[in-house]
Amino acid sequence: MIYVGLFATALLAATLMPAQSEALLVALLLADHPAWLLVPVATAGNVLGSTVNWWLGRGIERFRARRWFPVGPAALARAQRWYARVGKWSLLLSWVPVVGDPLTLVAGVMREPLAPFLLLVTLAKLGRYVALALVALQFA
Repeated sequence: MIYVGLFATALLAATLMPAQSEALLVALLLADHPAWLLVPVATAGNVLGSTVNWWLGRGIERFRARRWFPVGPAALARAQRWYARVGKWSLLLSWVPVVGDPLTLVAGVMREPLAPFLLLVTLAKLGRYVALALVALQFA
């Protein structure tokens, strides 16, 4: 049940909803749960949450003319220009708080193919959780 909770928290944290998976991961590591299991579970949940953002981005642009659309035309165009210039490699920053989640949404809007999206986002999220686990275990 601990691993399901970590997976769900990591998934939610990767969407545009506010959540914190790092604190739970550190708490579980400090409670002597195995890092070799916690890190992949957190990574899988976080990558799935980012994939939800990507999927939403793929479909959201058709609603851009609607009154309730959360992003103005100028902001959306600016994000698209930025992504077109920087490209898929910006997904290596998908682990960064505040910036990373919208970045995965923009990747969907820009029609980034799923395979490179998953590879780059997985590398970014895994790297963050491995680094966090190594630091946490230094203090355990």
